[in-house]
Amino acid sequence: MANSDSEPGQHNMTNYQQARRDFTWQVAEDYNFAIDTIGHWAEDPEKLAMLWVGQDGAEERYSFAHFDEQSSRAAHAFEKLGVRKGDRVLLMLPRVVEWWETMLGLMKLGAVGIPCTTLLTPKDIAYRAEVAEAVAFVSDAAGIEKFAQVRDACPTVKVVVAVGEPGDACPADCVGYHPTVDVAALTWYDHRTLASDPCLIYFTSGTVGYPKMVVHTHASYPVGHTVVTGRYWLDLTPDDLVWNLSEMGWAKAAWSNFFGPWGNGAAIFVQDARGKFDGKATLATLVEYPISVFCAPPTAYRVMVQEDLKAHRMRSLRHCVGAGEPLNPEVIDAWRAGTGLTIRDGYGQTETVLLCGNFPTEEVRAGSMGKPAPGFDLAVIDNDGRELGPNKEGDIAVRVQPERPLGLFKEYWRNPEAMERSFQGEWYLTGDRAYRDADGYFWFVGRSDDVIISAGYRIGPFEVESALVEHPAVMEAAVIASPDPVRGEIVKAFVILAPGYQASEALATEIQDHVKTVTAPYKYPREVEFVTELPKTISGKIRRVELRERERQRKQ
Repeated sequence: MANSDSEPGQHNMTNYQQARRDFTWQVAEDYNFAIDTIGHWAEDPEKLAMLWVGQDGAEERYSFAHFDEQSSRAAHAFEKLGVRKGDRVLLMLPRVVEWWETMLGLMKLGAVGIPCTTLLTPKDIAYRAEVAEAVAFVSDAAGIEKFAQVRDACPTVKVVVAVGEPGDACPADCVGYHPTVDVAALTWYDHRTLASDPCLIYFTSGTVGYPKMVVHTHASYPVGHTVVTGRYWLDLTPDDLVWNLSEMGWAKAAWSNFFGPWGNGAAIFVQDARGKFDGKATLATLVEYPISVFCAPPTAYRVMVQEDLKAHRMRSLRHCVGAGEPLNPEVIDAWRAGTGLTIRDGYGQTETVLLCGNFPTEEVRAGSMGKPAPGFDLAVIDNDGRELGPNKEGDIAVRVQPERPLGLFKEYWRNPEAMERSFQGEWYLTGDRAYRDADGYFWFVGRSDDVIISAGYRIGPFEVESALVEHPAVMEAAVIASPDPVRGEIVKAFVILAPGYQASEALATEIQDHVKTVTAPYKYPREVEFVTELPKTISGKIRRVELRERERQRKQ
């Protein structure tokens, strides 16, 4: 059994209120994470930066010195290929070491990396290349095969870099990564970036509309994640080994696979897993390796708690967090009962670092988003921008006047309409709704466009989904508004059953009755549809908008 993660005096944050009161943002005018931070940790040539496990189980260890040197080579190589400061580069790779080498190299060069999930379709790649006017595309054979289908639609892409094993044949019309980077100059040159220069672009995986380009500067993401996400929420030290399950195309990878750990000198554990998530195998990995901090989405925790947790003795694990979507209380309870550890939920967006979280010094209220992070004035506001009192539902907003905090994106690039919608008065509107209790804890209600209004009642889908997954037959669930001639809308649930259960009308009724008993009766799903999968964005979030549209068409 692992030790409790709530022992006082053993965390970076010793007093939450004091941390918020004394917090100030500090960054040099010409800060560059790849040069200043990685270079700092590389001064110890033996300091471990990454423990990497390949698909065949082979292990490799990489030092910060390796990444410092190889990223310098990458910067020289990309410059020689014609990439200049400010140029956009699409980076689409699985969990291979070249992802980190390339991203750091682009940062040193001052180019703007655009991480892309390997789940992108050729059409997705073409869209991103076109709107970002990307000059280069870096990927493996699978990604280059997709790109080849749309290359004619990407006229700004001048160079394609193929990442494979050293010695692999390079696809036609491509430049080999290793033949180019490994022979590049190791010396560095006096190129610097301003803290305000663009560093990264992430495409949002929103529930509506085409993805927007989110621009982060060299100060916003690296510094924000180092201090708030890494030091305070992940509770990282230079002695930790942290495992984050995120695929590298997600913004969550920046949180816990890049800036958060390496900003604090912690090593990252990387497993190049490319198949369907396996809860039992994940638990076995936590047993086998000295992983001390674990970050996973709620979907993964839901799968893992189906296993016999007490049979897995994770001796090194001390701290567990979840993010990406709200974490259901019953999953927190099951994980605690099986491991002795409390999952500490955190909230943020592609546009931000951690905004709200359950910090190690604070009591976890299961189902809550936690409290506002140091450095951010987070509030629940009404439609007129006024802060609401306790237990009143409204929009989650970040105060950006008179001082705009670091950790917040610079802009939606080339999208003034989105900027106008999101920045109103002194607030940045997250697009999410919540309420704050009397003790300052935030409680997620749902996306602004996901709230269900049925017979005059406002119903947040997350509360119903949480009640649903408490039933042993329910593995995962999504709740939407379904058109109804009498009530305007009714609550409908799409349910994926846990192993060993069969869909039936009797089971649907049992699940409905269960929800009635654990939440207000008016919130129960009046319709239950059993499904084998749920539509999700490429970052793993449920696309309720797709389910709503399906329902609207079905009931026309």
